[in-house]
Amino acid sequence: MRPVGSKYLLEEPLGRGATGTVWRASQRETAGAEAAVPGQPGETVAIKVLKEELANDPDVVMRFLRERSVLLRLTHPNIVRTRDLVVEGDLLALVMDLVEGPDLHKYLRESGPFTPAAAALLTAQIADALAASHADGVVHRDLKPANVLLKQDASGMHPMLTDFGIARLADSPGLTRTQEFVGTPAYVAPESAEGRPQTSAVDIYGAGILLYELVTGRPPFAGGSALEVLHQHLSAEPRRPSTVPDPLWTVIERCLSKDPDCRPSAENLARGLRAVADGIGVHASAAQIAAAEGVAALLAPDPAPAPVPGTPGAADPTQVLPTNAGAYDPSAATSVMPNTGPQGPNADPTAVMPPVGHNQGGNPDEPHPWQNQMRAARDRNDQTQVQYLDPSQDPLRRRPQRQVARPQQPQQPQPYAPQHQPQPYQPPVQPRQQMQPQPQPYAPQPYQPPQQPAPPQPAPPEPRRQRGPNPNRTRIPGLGCLKGCLVVLVILFIASWLVWELSPLQDWIGTTKSYWDQIKDVYNTVSDWSSKVGGN
Repeated sequence: MRPVGSKYLLEEPLGRGATGTVWRASQRETAGAEAAVPGQPGETVAIKVLKEELANDPDVVMRFLRERSVLLRLTHPNIVRTRDLVVEGDLLALVMDLVEGPDLHKYLRESGPFTPAAAALLTAQIADALAASHADGVVHRDLKPANVLLKQDASGMHPMLTDFGIARLADSPGLTRTQEFVGTPAYVAPESAEGRPQTSAVDIYGAGILLYELVTGRPPFAGGSALEVLHQHLSAEPRRPSTVPDPLWTVIERCLSKDPDCRPSAENLARGLRAVADGIGVHASAAQIAAAEGVAALLAPDPAPAPVPGTPGAADPTQVLPTNAGAYDPSAATSVMPNTGPQGPNADPTAVMPPVGHNQGGNPDEPHPWQNQMRAARDRNDQTQVQYLDPSQDPLRRRPQRQVARPQQPQQPQPYAPQHQPQPYQPPVQPRQQMQPQPQPYAPQPYQPPQQPAPPQPAPPEPRRQRGPNPNRTRIPGLGCLKGCLVVLVILFIASWLVWELSPLQDWIGTTKSYWDQIKDVYNTVSDWSSKVGGN
């Protein structure tokens, strides 16, 4: 266990993301008045400890403290409540309510897609949470199934949107530039990918992708690399699945519009999704079906979308306070600093600005905006999948084609044209102590045609190996077996002829005796012959 501050104690990790690690923790004592929820000793909470690169950035720490009131007052039944913020040395942590249940990304992988009506009702609750956050000027900018927790209780399953504070803190100037985006490539809005000003419409785009994934099981845009996915967000249109009803597809198309001004507000999106869910149900009445078919009239855009901090037009008005200023007054007039430049009627009123630092001006040596986007996507994508990619299909690394070496053509002699005209010689001034040889005047040399390279000599042919005489140069399949059979037949024929001619086989056959009679005759003949030899 590890203590966090003086009031909380970390117990076990629950998950690890791109910005930090979520721990199950217990409360050691009641929090003070600075916390939104004091809590009780022994109560279980969830604490997200931010990564070291975030905690070591002074801009993040300053924004962490400045946005404290905004994050603590952001409450909604479908938003994971932030209870307290802890700043302890180089540690930054958000204390939140513990939600017992899986995230939507894991639930989709285990249980499969939702029905159109269930997907509409679930996304409507998420749109309610977005409407409450946009009213407070907080834009999530990383809406995806992994950031939606499913809270299970007696009444059913409720989606809880989390990580609002991380998106708010990631707007620090030390982490985010106007050329970069915050979010995952599969769910990022086109204006975020291009580095254009962002508003609350980026969350509506993410809600449209989330709704598409709920009914199909996959995002509408995919590719072999993050750059291919970004290109599809900018130019491609989503394909309509055959299982999506017409009213629900109308909502998805409006949310995934490339123009952020054409997307509906979060409040109108929730109203339209509930009308669609009632009209596509099994027990829908004629009036509900007609209302669902006319859902396009309910999807009105937001007339005043909430801007994202850090983009043009989104920053708070800057006020220059005098040295003896007291409390901050938002309605006070802006003080003008005195002019420290040259005075006089002919003085130039234009003041010279200090040199612009790196990554703030138009330095051509800076990385391309696409490179910044790719780096941001790689750093913040917590669903990276490692897979093999053929180098020939990778748009970021094209291997040069191997070129066949061609024989060099002999160079034609060019007419000689002297490059330098002879100049009259002027002796340089030399010091008296050191004598140097006088240079000779330049004289043009007669033209000598360049020597043509000798043609390459053909390589001598390799000596052919000597082989023995081959009587049968024409190879016929099965000829070896035929030869063997013929030789065996000839041998058998000769052997049978010799047996017939040299053995008494002919006599035995002519006398018509049996085999045993012939054996007896042979035995008797041999006995008589041996007896005669013995007698003699």
